[in-house]
Amino acid sequence: MTDYGEEQRNELEAIESIYPDSFTVFSEEPISFTITVTSDAGENEETAEVTLKFTYVEKYPDEPPLWEIISQENLEDSYTEDILMLLKQQAEENLGMVMIFTLVTAVQEKLNEIIDHIKSRREEEKQRKEREAEEAEKRAFQGTVVTIENFLSWKAKFEQEMVELKKKGQKEEEQSGKGKLTGKQLFETDHNLDTSDIQFLEDSGNSVEVDESLFQDMDDLDLDEDDPDFNPLDLGSDED
Repeated sequence: MTDYGEEQRNELEAIESIYPDSFTVFSEEPISFTITVTSDAGENEETAEVTLKFTYVEKYPDEPPLWEIISQENLEDSYTEDILMLLKQQAEENLGMVMIFTLVTAVQEKLNEIIDHIKSRREEEKQRKEREAEEAEKRAFQGTVVTIENFLSWKAKFEQEMVELKKKGQKEEEQSGKGKLTGKQLFETDHNLDTSDIQFLEDSGNSVEVDESLFQDMDDLDLDEDDPDFNPLDLGSDED
C-alpha cells in the first residue's frame, strides 16, 4: 500500500534543497508551497518569471497536484495560458511518480523559449521597419513610375483643372468689364460733360487772349471772299 504522506514529505525536502532561494511553504495542511521560476537572461539581461503555487492532493503522486500562477513578470496573458497547458500535459504524462521537479523544469524551459521568441519578434519588427524605411527612401528617390493608367488619370485631372481656370478667368473678365463705360455712355451718364466748355469760359472770365500779330498782314492779301473756293483756313498754307 502506497504511503502518500511519506512520498510527499520526501519530495518536499528534496524540492527545498534544489530551490532554496525560490521555495516557500505556503501551508502544511494540506501541504502547499510556492516556487518562483525564472528564465535565463535574454537580450539586455531581460528575463521572464512566474511564481507557481502547488498543492498536494491526498493521493498524490497517483493523482496530479493542484497548481496555479500567482504572479508573473514580463509575460503576456497568452504566454501564461501556454504555461498552464504545459503543466497539465506534463502532469498527465508523469502520473504515479513525484513530478514537481519535472513540472518546474518544463516551465523554466518554456520561459527560455518565450524569451527567445520575444527577442526574435523584436528583431523581426526592427528588420521590418528598416525595410519600410529603405523602400520609402527608394520611392522618394525614384519618384512615381509612370504607367498608362496613372498618366491618363493625371491627364484627365490636368485638363479639368485647365477648364476650371479658364472659366474662372472668363468670369473675372466679365465682372471687371461690367464696371467700364464707353465714351458715349460716359457722356450720357455724366451731365457735367455737356457744360464743361461753358464752365471753362466762365471760369476764365469770358475772355480769350488772341495774338493779333497773326492777322496784321491780312490786309495786304488779295482775298476774294466772293470766290466760292475761298477758305480762310488755307491762309498761310502756301509755302512759296
